[in-house]
Formats: sequence, C-alpha cells, structure tokens
Amino acid sequence: MRALVWHGKEDIRCDTVTDPEIEDGRDVIVKVTSCAICGSDLHLFHNFIPAMLPGDVLGHETMGEVVETGRGVKGKLKKGDRVVVPFTIVCGECDQCKRGYFSVCQKSNRKKHLADKVFGHATAGLFGYSHLTGGYPGGQAEYLRVPFADTTVQKVPEGIPDEKLLFLSDIFPTGWQAAVQADIQPTDTVAIWGCGPVGQMTIRSAILLGAEQVVAIDNIPERLEMAEAAGAITINFDEESVVERLNELTEGEGPEKCIDCIGMESHVTPTMPDTVYDRAKQILLAESDRPHVLREMIYVCRPGGLISIPGVYGGLVDKIPMGAAMNKGLTFRMGQTHVQRWTADLLRRIEEEQIDPSFVITHEVPLDQGPEMYRTFRDKQDSCIKVVLNP
Repeated sequence: MRALVWHGKEDIRCDTVTDPEIEDGRDVIVKVTSCAICGSDLHLFHNFIPAMLPGDVLGHETMGEVVETGRGVKGKLKKGDRVVVPFTIVCGECDQCKRGYFSVCQKSNRKKHLADKVFGHATAGLFGYSHLTGGYPGGQAEYLRVPFADTTVQKVPEGIPDEKLLFLSDIFPTGWQAAVQADIQPTDTVAIWGCGPVGQMTIRSAILLGAEQVVAIDNIPERLEMAEAAGAITINFDEESVVERLNELTEGEGPEKCIDCIGMESHVTPTMPDTVYDRAKQILLAESDRPHVLREMIYVCRPGGLISIPGVYGGLVDKIPMGAAMNKGLTFRMGQTHVQRWTADLLRRIEEEQIDPSFVITHEVPLDQGPEMYRTFRDKQDSCIKVVLNP
C-alpha cells in the first residue's frame, strides 16, 4: 500500500509499505477513505518529539471502512461498517478507561516503559506518532490496523460526507475538551491563543457553550478571518499588544478563561526577548519547548481564573511565572484528548447541524501530494489552514 512515511527531520515521503494484517483478535483493518495532516504532525516533521524511526507511517486523523475483523471483535464491528478512528487507542477495560480518562489508558501503549522514562508518564497508545506513544503505524495510508478496535473506533452513519465526520478523530473533540474543561460560564471572556485547526474548533466550541465573548489571538490574516466569521473578537499580535487589548476588552480585569491551542512551538515577534531566550535554550538543548503563550496567559488571566491547555508539550519549559500563577489562584487543566468521551455527543451535534466541522478545510489533495502539503501547511502558504488527504 501507499503511505506517508517519516525518514527524518523535514523528510516525509509517500512510499510503498507492507499492508497491515490482523495481529490480535480485537484488531480490525480499515480501508482509509479520508485522512488529514494535523498541527501535531508538524512537531514530528520538525523532529521535536523524540523516538521517531525512519520508516514510521504517520497520521492520526483517519476514517474509512472496515474490511477485515479479528475474532475477538465478536459482532461489535463488521465488514462494511463506516468508522472514524480516534487518535487515542483505548482498551476500555483498565481503571483509567472506566473513569473516562481514555488518553491515559493503562494498556494500549505497548512501549509504556520507554515513555515512563522519557515523559515521566505514558499516554495511551497513539496512531502515527512517536515510539513513546506505542509506535503504532498511522492512518496517512491506504489501510490502517486498529488495535482494541471494539472500544477505540466510532461507528458513523452513511449519508454524511467524510469531510463533516473526519475531524471527530482529533481536532473537533480536542477543541471541545479544551472548552469544556475551561468550565465556561455565561459571563466569561474566553481568550484563545492560536487560530489553527484546533483553535478554530475551540472558538466554535466556546461559542456553543455560551461564553459572553470569545477572543482569538494569532497573526495569520486567513486564520483571524475564519475566527471572526465564527463570531470571535480577533487580535493580531503583530499589530497590537495582546495584554493591552485583553485588558481593554475586560475593563482591566483580564479574561476568566485562557486556552493555549499552540503548545510547544509558539511563535512571537523574533526580536522579543523571550523568543530570543527560548530559541537559544533550544539550541543548547537546555529547553525543548517554547512556552511564550503559557507565560502570557499567566500574566493576563484574571485572578481565580482557569488555564486550559490542549496544545502539545513534549518536554521541558523554562521561566514559567509560577509565583504569579500561585498568587492569582489559577487553575490549570491539560492533557491529551479523551476522544471517546466526546464522540457520540459531537456526532449528534453534527447530525443536528449545530456545527459543520468541514468549515476548516482549505486543501483536499491525493495522498501522494502529502509530502509537499506538509510544507505548505507548515509555511502557511496558499492560505492553508487544514489539509485533507484522499488515499
């Protein structure tokens, strides 16, 4: 089959690789009908996430049709079922899964011992990502093996286009969880850093959850236009001070809720002192992630407020103003997305036309154009916000 394969930093190729096979009774094989490039994939593209190996198949936003099932699936899934494949692989049996904390499933990460040493604690197994998350082949491919399929995948109905359903695999539930864990109240100002795909879903989720005003922060005009179309107030950080504008919008109090949809690769004006500091620390291998957004959120968030972090962090950050966070009494909520907790409800919202997640798609191309689209997405060329690939 054809698949997008990692060969090293900024080296993604469309290769012919071995077709996946059933390895366990709870496996299914999915013929991929649609997949996508995620902002998290760029962390792999830039080689910021450790334990990638040449030949690893990428991709964790996938949907398609079941074409083969293992014996242990026992009728829960059958050939011909249309499914979305969440990026988190879950056993459904461990204590964490039973509590709904699917992204920290205790059984699905087959390389948990390695992740415990490097990350400090293992996530669930994830598709198409680092060997710290299990080293499972991903779904930017013609076929995908899904372990623990009976508890991992979400069956979806016919009659709804892939484009409306695909993002149930990651960015829609990620944006939704980011907003839900912010405990949004009707009087809240919610400030969202980053208007990429997850940021766009978070903006619409915060609006659906009834925030009084939603403020979207970025410096890419096309992203800000998309956020404004949803009803957000926008701040272009190249043109005005984020802190001053947020204080103006909140009468000097700061937003009650701040959400980081950027994570480890935050970009700010190159001459700003913290940017120079963070890049120097990265070069010296004394810091792995750039935490400018975390610092800014702590400084601007209203006392007693809440910081929600769906953006991916991979290692160490420096110069975090914990004294300010502590004395302000801020609450932090973060983590990989518990996708399976949200998919049924979000599918219902799509069916009821409360939201059409396909709004975020700007490019749809064949799978073999994936390597060049990684660069287009990374460089934000051609007004690129979200790329869908068709195997």
